[in-house]
Amino acid sequence: MPSLISVAKKNDIACGKALSVAVGARRVALFNVDGKFFAIEDQCTHAGASLAEGTLAGTVVTCPWHGATFDVATGAVLSAPAFENVATYKVQVQGEDVQIETP
Repeated sequence: MPSLISVAKKNDIACGKALSVAVGARRVALFNVDGKFFAIEDQCTHAGASLAEGTLAGTVVTCPWHGATFDVATGAVLSAPAFENVATYKVQVQGEDVQIETP
């Protein structure tokens, strides 16, 4: 049964930035896109780089190692060298708390 866990405060992540957070044994990249939060697996499917360390433009994050791009809203891979999507996580904001739904 899914549950929500608080992983950050809204003001921990500036607009256009990301934060890598622990969700159980997983690392999740939490993005702030114009005040809306998105969460994806924090590991590029090409070579394992942290996507939270990538560059965010709108809802597109560019991997810092080899330039693969992903949509942070859907987890879809948008460009090579990655060919597999990343997992997405439901995000909810309760007051100042940013929560991620765990499987």
